[in-house]
Amino acid sequence: MYDHLKDTIKGMAKAQHATLINIRRHLHMHPELSFHEFKTAKFIAQTLNAHNIDCQEGVAKTGLVALIKGRNPDKATVALRADIDALPIDEANNVPYKSQNVGVMHACGHDVHTASLIGVAQLLEGLKEAFEGTVKLIFQPAEEKNPGGALSMIQEGVLECPRPMSIMGQHVDPSIPVGQVGFVQGTMLGSSDEIYMTVKGKEGHAASPQHAVDPILIASHIIVALQQLVSRSCNPTVPSVLSLCQISAGATTNFIPETVKIAGTFRTVDERWREEAHQKMIKIACGVADAMGGRCELEINRGYPCLSNDSALTQRNIEAARAFLGTAQVVDVELRMWAEDFAYYAQKVPACFYYLGVRNNEQGVNAHIHTPTFNVDEAALELGSGLMAWLALKELGVRRRISNQ
Repeated sequence: MYDHLKDTIKGMAKAQHATLINIRRHLHMHPELSFHEFKTAKFIAQTLNAHNIDCQEGVAKTGLVALIKGRNPDKATVALRADIDALPIDEANNVPYKSQNVGVMHACGHDVHTASLIGVAQLLEGLKEAFEGTVKLIFQPAEEKNPGGALSMIQEGVLECPRPMSIMGQHVDPSIPVGQVGFVQGTMLGSSDEIYMTVKGKEGHAASPQHAVDPILIASHIIVALQQLVSRSCNPTVPSVLSLCQISAGATTNFIPETVKIAGTFRTVDERWREEAHQKMIKIACGVADAMGGRCELEINRGYPCLSNDSALTQRNIEAARAFLGTAQVVDVELRMWAEDFAYYAQKVPACFYYLGVRNNEQGVNAHIHTPTFNVDEAALELGSGLMAWLALKELGVRRRISNQ
């Protein structure tokens, strides 16, 4: 049964590949920022409706949810998620489908995720008599902007009515060649918190520093002190990264300013250490500033939690992916310190997030995500839709066998 279904899905994915390229290029040309994906959402709805697939619009403002119901739809439900927002980046690619919205770009592959999930919808709509259960398709806004669209969608009931037994998502990865996918069992991505510091001193003339309290000097000591947080306070076996990426102060060469602003991110995979590190950062920064005659205000904008894949679900998906693609095309990937609000779904139901290879060195398609030259080998769309449909149906099949025991 499954071999026949696998061949059918592969054939259908191949047949719709050109259509998915057009969908992806339309999305790429018309990117929209987080929680402003109004035209994107309307396009998704119209595309689904054109294939007789109804969807609920306006979930978490600009999100959508669609249900593909097979035979006996109440038996079990599997959810699949794609994010739909773009980044505030000005595209540098010279391609026919270059972004038409200045300063906005699909530089993280969300156009690929969305087009692939539309492809899954079309595939499964044509296979409704071939499976039991329901597949819930989640088109989520605002993955790129804290606090993220996933949290809002969960709060609005996206994981209820029907409640999925598991959820899966994919993310493009330019480090993996097109045609391959990558999996991580257990902890996959780190948490991410934004750090904002304001260091205040006393302004004065550069020629008379004894009459001022130099916030630039204080800020320098704070930066150095905070960099020792990971190297000397964190357990060496716990991955952690503190990166202070912005510093601004002053307007001239001969005047000591009153204020310095610093911003960055803190990432880790241990929630207990995360909380402890927050308190230590505040204590260190404020203590250094106080000791040097100034003061520091530190704000931590709490971001996404670390993302942990369910081990059993991920192992089933690895085995299913090997059956669909061949063992050599399914690779193991190490833990990374990126962050993803898919983590919120993983806190509620068993989840599996995996990587979709999009690199093609011969085509010069190898730029990293979140860069102005990021692009993908669009051959990934055929795999992105076909494999996800296959994983969903295999998971429903697993549930059916479990239910019958």
